[in-house]
Amino acid sequence: MKKAFQIGWLALVLLFIYVPVLVLAVYSFTDASMVGGSVSGVSFENYLNLFRNEELRNMIFGTLILAVVCAGISTVLATFGAIGAFYSKRVSKTLLNTANQVPVVNADIVTGFSICILLIVILRVSKDTFIPLGIGHVVLTAPFVYLSILPKLKQMDNSLYEAALDLGATPAQALFKVVIPQLVPGILSGFMLAVTLSLDDYFITTYTKPSTFDTISTYVVNATKGSQTEVKTALWALSTLIFIIVIVAVVLMNVLGNRKREVRK
Repeated sequence: MKKAFQIGWLALVLLFIYVPVLVLAVYSFTDASMVGGSVSGVSFENYLNLFRNEELRNMIFGTLILAVVCAGISTVLATFGAIGAFYSKRVSKTLLNTANQVPVVNADIVTGFSICILLIVILRVSKDTFIPLGIGHVVLTAPFVYLSILPKLKQMDNSLYEAALDLGATPAQALFKVVIPQLVPGILSGFMLAVTLSLDDYFITTYTKPSTFDTISTYVVNATKGSQTEVKTALWALSTLIFIIVIVAVVLMNVLGNRKREVRK
């Protein structure tokens, strides 16, 4: 009975999470003008509109560039920050780990508003540039990359770095040829998490973005307030594509990770 209850509870949670996404995906292949509306047949018009509409194309392309660039910067900063904290003394390590946790538990709206006040109001950085937006997304994503890399550092043998130095490697060679290769799985997972967080963010983006620029999140919110049915239904297709890409990426990462573990055995 206990096992049956656990399986039933897990199934209920998974249904609660995935059924709304699956319903949206189904309606993205129809000609319905709203979820729950009348359907006369299968249609790929939403997907065609997604790529025919120049405004949607520019918005998607700009969002992807922002996410990849900010995730790359966050990954570099977090990687060296995690390594530095790991090899620091106990007090310094504790302070760095605590400071990293603040942006994680802090509300996005507080982070976005604080960055807006600091950069735009106090430092007078123009909001028409992408500097506040880029800094905001790096502040959002870097702590999560740090947390993805830290477990890999703890799993690593602490003496590897010292052993490389004893064998004649320079500190830079020991770092890039011994330490960082051990962290690649954590770095990749952190990078993917940073891309996802950047794509998903709304509050920080709203406070820091130029007025002429929209990401997927801000565009979707604005589109739901309007009356352009064609744009709304095209966004169903966009949501479905993002969901499929994430599923494929997760499956591939798990398959490749299992193969590497089998090879090591």
